[in-house]
Amino acid sequence: MSSDSCPYRPACPGCPRFGEGGLAPAATAALEAVARDAGLPPPTVHEGARSGFRHRARLAVRGRPGEPKLGLFQAGSHRIAAIPRCPIHHPRINGVALALRDVIRDANLAPYADAPHEGLVRYVQITVDRGGSEAQVVVVTNGDQPAPVADLLAPLRARLGDALHSLWWNGNPERTNVILGPHWHLVHGPAHLSLDVAGARIYQPPGAFVQSHLALAERLVLHVRRQVPEGARVTEYFAGTGAIGLGLAERVARVRFNELDVHALEGLEAGIAALPGAARGRCEVLPGRAGERVDALADTDTVILDPPRKGLDAELLAALCDAPAQRILYVSCGWPSFERDCAALRSAGWRLAAIEAFGLFPYTDHAETLARFERPHSS
Repeated sequence: MSSDSCPYRPACPGCPRFGEGGLAPAATAALEAVARDAGLPPPTVHEGARSGFRHRARLAVRGRPGEPKLGLFQAGSHRIAAIPRCPIHHPRINGVALALRDVIRDANLAPYADAPHEGLVRYVQITVDRGGSEAQVVVVTNGDQPAPVADLLAPLRARLGDALHSLWWNGNPERTNVILGPHWHLVHGPAHLSLDVAGARIYQPPGAFVQSHLALAERLVLHVRRQVPEGARVTEYFAGTGAIGLGLAERVARVRFNELDVHALEGLEAGIAALPGAARGRCEVLPGRAGERVDALADTDTVILDPPRKGLDAELLAALCDAPAQRILYVSCGWPSFERDCAALRSAGWRLAAIEAFGLFPYTDHAETLARFERPHSS
């Protein structure tokens, strides 16, 4: 795939390194520097599919009633770059987006306009199952009630047919760049999209985070799980809907899940409820901010961390520096915060024992990092 083969560049900013393989040179250099300082070889970089891989997309809806456009904002603006057949989207995402565009046009509905804060349809979120046969669709509108968009939702459901897993309305009436609003209504279908991640059944509400590169994310999850000793007492912070920890429940002594987001907690509880009885009994949910649940470290030997890009809460990082645990498995999507947290852990006596990277964000400057920290006397 050549660097100029995407018809939506340069207007679309989504893939600044489109056509380039591997990690960004700066990311590679930073990874290698940390590994070298810890006495480790250059990190392995795991890569996956580079086209059609994205299973979740959030697209802005702008334009005019007779000519709606779905895509991403051009850099530094609210001007939209329409991407009707994006090459990195799963084809099902493109199909749903085209169907929504046509339904908006046929219903003569006004897309949202940022400056006057007017218009109805603001965004769409599309999440596709592992097989690519069904899509969970969220239509985000400029309001706090679903009634004004009824002329859109019914025909969209009819047009998508068996390709529709579920259809949601989300209301975001505020003048904001935040995509999803606080108002939700399930129009059709199940409340959770069920995803198989490395043998564990994950239940995904539309408001919860999910990796868009599902196949490569599954490989990352497997790499984490393989480094958790049999019979370990595990605490996972920032657990999300349980993609990592649920697959451990049948072979560890206990796994505690910490999560703050209410949508993720909903999916996590559903995933735990679906486990066999013995495995379910080994699970415990610790809701709330990670820094407020550091008491769980007192009888934990393996800690799993998967924080957002800002990294660890200050309270959690401080507690980890003195924790009696023997192993930390840190999944990071934010390199500056990881460098900060890594330096703090190493200064407190933790040894960086392994580090590798996963190219979950092809054609961007970002990478997902998996690092293992051990106490010096650990094997």
